[in-house]
Parts: sequence; structure tokens; C-alpha cells
Amino acid sequence: MIYGIGTDIIEVDRIKEAIQKYGSRFLDRIYTKIEQDYCESFNENKYLHYAARFAAKESFSKAIGTGITDGFKFNEIGIVNEINGKPTVVLTGLLLEKWGEFIIKVSLSHTQSNAVAFVTIEKN
Repeated sequence: MIYGIGTDIIEVDRIKEAIQKYGSRFLDRIYTKIEQDYCESFNENKYLHYAARFAAKESFSKAIGTGITDGFKFNEIGIVNEINGKPTVVLTGLLLEKWGEFIIKVSLSHTQSNAVAFVTIEKN
């Protein structure tokens, strides 16, 4: 049974500007270390991957119904890729405590200028 759905679209340049302006302060508040390592491996295209992950986090916040309030912490949700490239959600902290028993699915896509994500949350 579907508990919630969420979607988000973001301009890649918006994330690029935030990273360039705030550096590690922004990166560490929003992204896990694993996400940062993954995105940085793409050199010039890294901002596409950062933006897609940001959109996924926003989508998740919408799917759980809180938005980015009520204790939502961006760095407690990580998007990692399986060997075949499929993105998956990894929760930690309070998000794991509250949402760890749910089935969470994520889809990411991007162009050079926009990134989009879609998240579904299902009850077991």
C-alpha cells in the first residue's frame, strides 16, 4: 500500500551556485560523505548528480508529508547507486528510526540544466 509520493525538480545551476558559494558548509549539511565522493567522481558533470540527489531528498520530504521541517535533516537521507546503477535510498538517524520499516523507491533523471526525482513510500 502506498503511504506517500513526492516529486521535485531543480535547476542544476542553483545547486552549483550554492556549492560554489558555501562549499563544504553546504555540502556537509545536505549530502552524506558517500554522496559527495560519488558526485565528485564526475568532475565537470558533478553538479548534475548533486542536483538529482537534492531533488530526491526534497521528494522524500514531500512523500513523508513534512517537507523540510519537523526535524527533517538532509544528510540523514542518502542516495546511493547499486552496482547496476539503480539509485536507492539509505536512511540514518531519526529518519531511519521513523521510516526504516517502509519500502522507499526513488527515480532520478537530469538534463544539463534540470534534475528531477520521484519517490514512493510503501508500507510493508
